[in-house]
Amino acid sequence: MLSFLPAPVRGVLALSLIVLNTVVLIVPLLVVTLLKLLLPMRFWQRWMAAILVLIAENWIAINNAILALTQKLELDVDGLENLRYHGWYLVSCNHRSWVDILILQRVFNKRIPILKFFLKQELIWVPLLGVAWWALDFPFMKRYSKELLERRPELKGKDLETTKQACKKFQDIPVSIMNFLEGTRFTEAKHDAQVSPYQHLLKPKSGGVAFVLSVMGEQIRSMLDVTIVYHHQNVGLWDLLSGQIRHVTVRIQERPIPCDLVGGDYESDPEFRAKIQSWVSQLWLEKDQLISEILKD
Repeated sequence: MLSFLPAPVRGVLALSLIVLNTVVLIVPLLVVTLLKLLLPMRFWQRWMAAILVLIAENWIAINNAILALTQKLELDVDGLENLRYHGWYLVSCNHRSWVDILILQRVFNKRIPILKFFLKQELIWVPLLGVAWWALDFPFMKRYSKELLERRPELKGKDLETTKQACKKFQDIPVSIMNFLEGTRFTEAKHDAQVSPYQHLLKPKSGGVAFVLSVMGEQIRSMLDVTIVYHHQNVGLWDLLSGQIRHVTVRIQERPIPCDLVGGDYESDPEFRAKIQSWVSQLWLEKDQLISEILKD
C-alpha cells in the first residue's frame, strides 16, 4: 500500500500506471482485432470477440490493482449475490462523476459480462480508448442535429437504425448494457435548473432504456439497478486517483423487466411511452429514498 504518499504523488503515480497499462494492452487488443477482421466465419468471430473481452477484463483488473496499491478506499457493496457471468443485463445507475465508471468496473468485473456503453460518434477519436471501444464493439451513436434533419428529412431515424445494427452483435454474446438514466452528471446547478422532484437525483430519461429493450428485449431479462453514494463533497477523477475519496457505498438490486415494456415503440406509441416513464419514475423515487437512508447512517 502506498497510501502514505502525499496525495499529488499518488495521483500522478496512479495515472501514469493506468496510462502504461493502457499502452501495453492496446497492442494485443489491436492484433486480435485484426485477426477477427481477417476471417468472417461466425465461430472465428465469436472466438476472437471472447479473447478481446478477456484482454479488456485484464485491463480493468490491473487498473483495480493500481488503485488498490495507491490508495485506501472503503467500498461498501451489497447485492452481488446470484449474478451470472453468462447472461444479459441492462445496468442502470445514478450518475455523479466519471468515477462512477471506475467504481462500476471494479464492482462488476468478471462477475457479469463486460459493461458496454452507448457512445457518441465523436468519442471514437479519443486517443487509445476510442480504438479500444471500437474493437470491443461498443455501439457508437451518430446524432443528427434538428437543423440538419430539417434540411435532410431522409436522415430521420438513421441514427437509431445504425445503433440497432450494432446491437445485433450482442444477440449471441452475453453483454451488460450500461445506461445512465439522468443522461448527464449530477450537479446542484443542473438539479436546480431542472426543478428536479428528487432530492439527490436529476430527472431520469426513459428513452434510452426503451431503445435497449426494443432492440434486445428478448435477451435481457432483468435490470441491475445500481445506486452509488459518495461520502465526500469532491468526487472528481483526480480526487479518486489521489486517494481523496475514501468511502463509497454501492447498492445493487436485480429487478425483473415487465413483459409489457419489451418491444414497444417509444417514439410513436403514447401509451407505451407512459408505461415506461411510469416504471422509470418509480425506480427513481425508490433510489432517491435509498440514498437518503444511506447518507443518514
